[in-house]
Amino acid sequence: MSVLILHRNPLGPFPFREWLAGRTGDVVVLAARDRLERSGEGVSASDLGFTLLEMFDDFDHETVTARALELAEEFGVTHVVAHHEADVARAAWLRERLGLDGAWPADVRPFRDKDLMKQLARRAGIEVAPYTVARTADEARGFAGRHGFPLVFKERAGFNSVGLRILGDEDALERCLGEEFSGPPREDVLLEAFVPGRMCHVDGLVVDGRTVAAWPSQYQYDLSSFGTDPGPRVDLTLDAEDPLTPRLLDLVEQTLAALKPQGSRLRDHAFHAEVFHTPDGRLVLCEIACRSGGAKIREVFRTMFGIHLAECVTRAEAGLPLPGYEEGAGDGPLPRPRCMSGQVLTMKRPGLVRSLPAPPKDPWVEGFWVFAEVGQVIAPASGSADFLTAAVASAPTRAECERRLRELGARVQARTEIVETP
Repeated sequence: MSVLILHRNPLGPFPFREWLAGRTGDVVVLAARDRLERSGEGVSASDLGFTLLEMFDDFDHETVTARALELAEEFGVTHVVAHHEADVARAAWLRERLGLDGAWPADVRPFRDKDLMKQLARRAGIEVAPYTVARTADEARGFAGRHGFPLVFKERAGFNSVGLRILGDEDALERCLGEEFSGPPREDVLLEAFVPGRMCHVDGLVVDGRTVAAWPSQYQYDLSSFGTDPGPRVDLTLDAEDPLTPRLLDLVEQTLAALKPQGSRLRDHAFHAEVFHTPDGRLVLCEIACRSGGAKIREVFRTMFGIHLAECVTRAEAGLPLPGYEEGAGDGPLPRPRCMSGQVLTMKRPGLVRSLPAPPKDPWVEGFWVFAEVGQVIAPASGSADFLTAAVASAPTRAECERRLRELGARVQARTEIVETP
């Protein structure tokens, strides 16, 4: 009984051997070299208790999949685990090719293909932004003429806001078209009408097809501003008494039902849904993923519920039971969080790192992470998950949690110095 793990995150926050306790057999890990090196991790298979650890310079290259198949045969792989959005479909393909348990490509496609996702949501009566799969520059211009500006340009299977653009006027549209539509017709990008309002997200865990834990939060910043936002970015859970809380939880249940028809093999998974709350009170689905959220959302969820989403998914995808979630999981009402929580993030910006904050000693700080070193020259953030620092806090109420996070964010900003390099 062997597990193959596809991994393009730092390994520190993912103690796989600990999470796989109770399982015998090989653990084979294929990892992205740049993610490990960027986090300063010099690791070996023996250090982490793996049977084999192989690193790749280009984790999107087809050689990774080919190597995974070779190793699956060599080690008799019985389960495939993947946590990153970019690897969900690859893991599903491997399971189908090898005839293994778990989600197959048809099961995860509604969560990876934003066009299909929005079609299925609309059929279920869930509001989504007007959009088009813009194949040519003329089709994009026609959509702009019908819907006006701003517009959102994004990849059909994108993640972490990579490649996302907010087009504010015709000049911005034409610049985008000149860069993106110089070749043959495309099928891989979407153009959406801009939805005003604050972005919320709902994160949770599904066991045997039923949601067993879930809670909404609200970004206090724009995800697409990762390259220009110099200050702390705060993300907060919503209070149980907030009227948005039940509405968001209900909307996500409707969305999961719409994207997972009867017979779906996607039975045990985490999810991360993003929903616009418009100024006139509507909820508009942006997108949903069948994996746990990025940044420190997993740590926020653990602070609220004592559940680490990545650990649960690892055990489920490895064929192991989840403590407390055996037969009958999800039959009762969803649990309420034991406290409120949230995260404050700062993004990387280019230059020489002169100073960084020390870990705070406040008792309500549940975790603190720094992703650079003094003396290091760093590049600008390449996506909405390319952080300089991150912190998770807790508090009895959302209001107090926000106060603590903003105060901590101001401290982090004051103790961070990055200077331009020649």
